Amino acid sequence: MRRVRGLGELADGYDGLLCDVWGVMHNGVKAFPAAADALLKFRERRGPVVLITNAPRPYGAIAGQLRALGVPDDAYDALVTSGDVTRAVIAERPGVRLFHIGPDRDLPFYDGLDVKFVSAEEADLISCTGLLDDATETPEHYRRLLERLCARGLTMVCANPDLVVERGDILVYCAGALARLYGELGGRAILVGKPHAPIYEAARKKLAGLGAGAHILAVGDGLPTDIRGAVDNGLPVLFVTGGIHAADFGPTDDPDGERVAARLHAEGLAAVAYLPALVWEAA
Repeated sequence: MRRVRGLGELADGYDGLLCDVWGVMHNGVKAFPAAADALLKFRERRGPVVLITNAPRPYGAIAGQLRALGVPDDAYDALVTSGDVTRAVIAERPGVRLFHIGPDRDLPFYDGLDVKFVSAEEADLISCTGLLDDATETPEHYRRLLERLCARGLTMVCANPDLVVERGDILVYCAGALARLYGELGGRAILVGKPHAPIYEAARKKLAGLGAGAHILAVGDGLPTDIRGAVDNGLPVLFVTGGIHAADFGPTDDPDGERVAARLHAEGLAAVAYLPALVWEAA
């Protein structure tokens, strides 16, 4: 593994790109223009770019969010969300009585699905898109509810396996943190987003349909999701160290290579290269 000055140093070896969104393209508050420029140059010179995100909403909503944050439409060819793959899992259970855990803003996620929303006591299936108020709540606020659901033997479908994400300068909990607690309590959780295979299968199909060959590079910042997902699904990965794990490697703009290598080794992971932030080439 080596530090590179930008994506441009690696691009010639690949004809398709799978790129994470939150932490690489934006921080939940603003977009990173240099990252969008890097993807645009890859598209112009090498091949298609598919964004792959654990966002618990359909691609149309995420595309709109990216646009609002300042990520241009021409930075990527397609978008695959954990929400879309989760919808496919729920669609396999037409008419299911569903208990939703998550904020009301996520309710459009279920548009077009044959589901009936019911209470925790009436449900046959749990669908978790996040915490009701991720600015103030933690998974511990949900322990008693999850214990009740677990006692009923219900399966949880988790629309976002992320444990935490950055929002500006803070970390907030995601649906994955609730799914992890549910599993610790003895419940069964179905996770389809990164690092699990279903979302990578969907993303690879997108790339193939766009003309990419077999040489695909993944880009991401999250060790348990992006990096683990790439490794487990046989993809080389470019590690963006200045995202969610920035505090672990020294100065954000000048990470300590030995600390990066030691952390990857400790977690049984590997990357072809790393850099502080996604750029085409360093200024």
